[in-house]
Amino acid sequence: MVVISIIIVSIRILREDRPILAKSTSFTLLLTIQEYLDSVGLSRSENTARTYTNAMRSFLRSWVKHGGDPEHDPVDRLTESFIADFASDLKSYSPNTEQLYITAAAGFYEYLAAEKLADINLPRLRMLIKRRSRRAGQRLPQFPKEDILKVLSYAKSLNMVPVEKKRQRLQLLRDRAFILTLADTGLRVHEACNLRRGDLDWQEGKAVIIGKGNQEAVVRFSTRALTALRDYINTRAEIDGAYGRSLTSLPLFARHDLGAGDRVEPISTTTGRNIITQRVREALGDEAAGTITPHSFRHFFVTEVLQGSGGNIKLAQKLARHKNIQVTQRYAHLSDDELDKGYYDIFEE
Repeated sequence: MVVISIIIVSIRILREDRPILAKSTSFTLLLTIQEYLDSVGLSRSENTARTYTNAMRSFLRSWVKHGGDPEHDPVDRLTESFIADFASDLKSYSPNTEQLYITAAAGFYEYLAAEKLADINLPRLRMLIKRRSRRAGQRLPQFPKEDILKVLSYAKSLNMVPVEKKRQRLQLLRDRAFILTLADTGLRVHEACNLRRGDLDWQEGKAVIIGKGNQEAVVRFSTRALTALRDYINTRAEIDGAYGRSLTSLPLFARHDLGAGDRVEPISTTTGRNIITQRVREALGDEAAGTITPHSFRHFFVTEVLQGSGGNIKLAQKLARHKNIQVTQRYAHLSDDELDKGYYDIFEE
């Protein structure tokens, strides 16, 4: 355990202040993993980089468990056979975590082969992974429905919050319309942020968007979402009219921070996520921050369609714009509450 702690601390130190190593230097396993994690950090998202770091820490623990010394062992001592030992050591993890960690380790092997730092037989590596690792089970969409309903109730009341400045009023009305739009349309956060005023047909209550896979699609808006959008757009009318561009080209959801000034610019996906985080915190408390994301409202939308249509999966697929109906079928399961109700309706008087 002491050795493992030293390894983890060494990783942190190396990430902060690591000497540049020449390719001719004999790399240790520890230093090479650090190089690999640095390359991942440059090309992947922050969350992915964090997952890969955790995976490679487990990889190092496994190496120590099997008698290795990563601070001194040359990296070319590593062979593809070790992936089988690593997979065995991951059995206490969930299948999904195991798959993620093995993917990270496989990426490390590929890095070694590409950089010619070790003689790795990649076809044999893939065979060993296929033979030894478990398949991840189907992940059902998870979202706190009752909490989402509370957030929606809170969002509907944002127009009643007293404010001192018009900018604050615009932010409240925008966030109200944004949350109700996500919940009642099933739009992905980037799709909502990219909407222009001209995309929405107010009479028909529909918008034509370019969605996932660069596919054109029609999205339908509920009456409450349209009402919230009208309240927001009408309050914004003076700003939009003075901006000097056609109204149809202006964003449906605009920035109202001090940095935007008098410009009418679309909100970014980061702003969209921040809106949800802030309003969830206000509605449910600090401890709920992060439990509901913009995509949670898409899960909510699909489930509401299925429940409201008596389980019409084809309808839910079309409205959610899922290319593969199997994705929609993941939502067609009974919640624990529904199972409880069904059971007690049958067996209790």
